[in-house]
Amino acid sequence: MKRVHVFISGRVQGVWFRSYTEAEAKKLGIKGWVRNLPDGRVEAVFEGEDEVVDKMVAWCYKGSPYSKVTDVKVIEEPYKGEFTDFRIRY
Repeated sequence: MKRVHVFISGRVQGVWFRSYTEAEAKKLGIKGWVRNLPDGRVEAVFEGEDEVVDKMVAWCYKGSPYSKVTDVKVIEEPYKGEFTDFRIRY
């Protein structure tokens, strides 16, 4: 099992990025959360099977249809298994 903390930069706010992230995570069975940051980035934590988490991170490089991702920073963290679902945080 794997956990990553992700920071996505570019045109990622106001383009339904969080909603698309939530839908993709639920489709893949990922647990965790996603939120907007005051500096214009999107932050997320993904937990799940290694291969599935890697697919979710790969998806972040593309993002929602109207986004323009310029950078994705991925920090691997120890798996905690603390989430029961995937949510948008506000």
